[in-house]
Amino acid sequence: MEIFDLFERAKHLIRLYGFFPKKRLGQNFTINSEILDRLISYASLTKNDVVLEVGAGFGFLTQLLSSKCKKVIALEIDPQLVDFLSKQFSHLQNIELIQGDILKVTVPNFNKVVSAPPYSISSPLLFRLLKSSFDCAVLILQKEFAERLAASVGSKNYGRLTVTIHYWADVELLDCVSRNMFYPPPDVDSMILRLKPRAPPFNVNDEETFFEIVRSLFTQRNKKLRNAVIPFLYKRKIEKKEAMELADSLIYSSKRVRELTPEDFGILTNELLRKLKL
Repeated sequence: MEIFDLFERAKHLIRLYGFFPKKRLGQNFTINSEILDRLISYASLTKNDVVLEVGAGFGFLTQLLSSKCKKVIALEIDPQLVDFLSKQFSHLQNIELIQGDILKVTVPNFNKVVSAPPYSISSPLLFRLLKSSFDCAVLILQKEFAERLAASVGSKNYGRLTVTIHYWADVELLDCVSRNMFYPPPDVDSMILRLKPRAPPFNVNDEETFFEIVRSLFTQRNKKLRNAVIPFLYKRKIEKKEAMELADSLIYSSKRVRELTPEDFGILTNELLRKLKL
């Protein structure tokens, strides 16, 4: 499939079926065959792999995946596209087409994800995927969002999302993708990334408290820890004087929140749990 062919085919299908790309569903279809080939290459697919694709669109990637793996689970929320895809792939036995929202439906087991999902669900999609067991995910996501996932400590993109994802997985940023590689083109450029789940690289004694602390502190990312942690302590019904003393006694108390590494947040969580006797 040539780049021009995919672009023309997308426009032809839109005219043929009277289909109008829906902005509310984030429908920007990948029309660059080289990008699709790269996605597949980065996933190192074999004939034993079961691949999840979120947002099948016109099925350009779906068809390529079906020739490389054991099975494709193609998820599409738009009933008009599902109707088209069911006819388009009726002859391919290794494509399972599911109509629905990835954040709501039950998905069969898979071991890899290869997809260009709607930007609007990027964050909840990652957390949904990380609740599953799989080997790797190769995704096209909004460039700014992707950079937040792999941001360095202290940088402007470093934040709650960076720390949270780091706890569950390794992230590799692979290629920038121009907005012109989609039809209709989105307002921003994109990035191909690879996500590999793994065991947490450090220990926390209570994951729920860890994520609560990360969430709370990054609402005040530029403050020193001793000041940023006070609202968290107040929520725990700690009186002002005791909260101030406890905040001053904490490890990293003079560091700014944005300067703390993910591991630092783990150490801080365990210290707070110990001092609060939680």
